[in-house]
Amino acid sequence: MAEIEAPSGKKLNVSQDATSTFNFVVPKKEINMVPDMGKWKRSQAYADYIGFVLTLNEGVKRKKLTCEYEVSETVEKLLGLLDTLNNWIDETPPVDQPSRFGNQAFRTWYTKLDKNAEALVSALLPADKQAAVPEIAVYLKESVGNQTRIDYGTGHEAAFAAFLCCLCKVEVLGAGDQLALVFKVFDRYLQIMRKLQKTYRMEPAGSQGVWGLDDFQFLPFIWGSSQFVDHPTLEPRHFIDEKVINDNHQDYMFLECIKFINEMKTGPFAEHSNQLWNISAVPSWAKVNQGLIKMYKAECLEKFPVIQHFKFGSLLSIAPVNP
Repeated sequence: MAEIEAPSGKKLNVSQDATSTFNFVVPKKEINMVPDMGKWKRSQAYADYIGFVLTLNEGVKRKKLTCEYEVSETVEKLLGLLDTLNNWIDETPPVDQPSRFGNQAFRTWYTKLDKNAEALVSALLPADKQAAVPEIAVYLKESVGNQTRIDYGTGHEAAFAAFLCCLCKVEVLGAGDQLALVFKVFDRYLQIMRKLQKTYRMEPAGSQGVWGLDDFQFLPFIWGSSQFVDHPTLEPRHFIDEKVINDNHQDYMFLECIKFINEMKTGPFAEHSNQLWNISAVPSWAKVNQGLIKMYKAECLEKFPVIQHFKFGSLLSIAPVNP
């Protein structure tokens, strides 16, 4: 995404000459102890990642999922990649097992991705950028949940955003892809993650229970609240209204999330999703959006249990950000 301006007015460093600037490497963990978190917050990776999230947050402001936007060839290829992951779920039904949660068929499904991730990513990149494939493929593999624990959470979601950010940094995605990245690609990713969660009864990774925003996701609440900014009729207090959800979820990512929660959980909304219930009392969507960004930084990006699993390479570097 060449020279995109963030809300702060700073130019985001998410576009460089991929053939000359990067010495591609297989990303690895760098945050091994709590004191290492300082390295993360000072890193180029953190600056690029949060800049990418905020750029997309601005891009989707006041826009519906059903609005018109450009869909590039690379976006179409990304959707094809996600369709492949979806088809593998259909080909890998849950197995009978004593425990209710964490169906071991997920490991079979994940093994397919592990074996084919580089081929899937290779199909997205032109010949002169194939050297980036092993680096970018790691973020795709990290984005679907943990094979051993059979769980999924905001760290895996962050890996998918990092995957998209890397595709921008090697310039196979551009500024014109912003809306399609959220409304087509990320929305489709969410659908597949929900299908994984339901099919294989995946555990929430690092869930805070009733004190967390959601068991599995966070970014769609940020971008979804941005869609609602300055909405003429729908206020935050309306998103818990069943009729509002049913009438508008096709247009708003936030309502899609609430609809899924209502399908998966029983009992009063205020009890099973207390943090979201509290958000319904905020007076404006702009305040909701700002509050969720602060909460995301504090509860996800600055939490060691989440970031200890993040991997760093040349595209998302642990090196300190240039002053």
